Amino acid sequence: MTEHDIELSVNGTEHELTVESRTLLVHALRDELGYTGTNVGCESSTCGACTVHLDGNAIKSCTLLAVQADGSEIGTVEGLAAEGTYAPIQEGFQKEHGLQCGYCTPGMMLAANDLLERNADPDEEEIREAIEGNLCRCTGYQNIVNAVEFAAEEMSGDVATDGGEGRAEGD
Repeated sequence: MTEHDIELSVNGTEHELTVESRTLLVHALRDELGYTGTNVGCESSTCGACTVHLDGNAIKSCTLLAVQADGSEIGTVEGLAAEGTYAPIQEGFQKEHGLQCGYCTPGMMLAANDLLERNADPDEEEIREAIEGNLCRCTGYQNIVNAVEFAAEEMSGDVATDGGEGRAEGD
């Protein structure tokens, strides 16, 4: 099998690695570089557990060869928090109980973050459309939608403190 030397910038850290031609980006991130927040699910782009940001766009890393990402900037869930502080989307998932088993959560967060970078004030339909390519087998998605709404409000500075309680449905 042919090997290739590639360079990836992951969450702002430069990496040089050698990969086989057939190595998927998800495996390069997890197995070669240790970014285990990027999960391997279906390996057919159906579930979204492998979602990462590639040069600023959310993509499913199980359908991209690592050599195709050579020279790219990759963002993973590990890169969302800054200096020990949760990103708004992470805080939203925590406060709104937007996770259960957590397997889909990193991909959901990155898909939702991609939406919020393009649309600072999405409505519920836009949120549901943005995360429709990410499957969660544990929830009915409402708490995930609430988490994205929380993050949008937090990013715009509109979140009122509520003593640590989540919003009631419909708020």
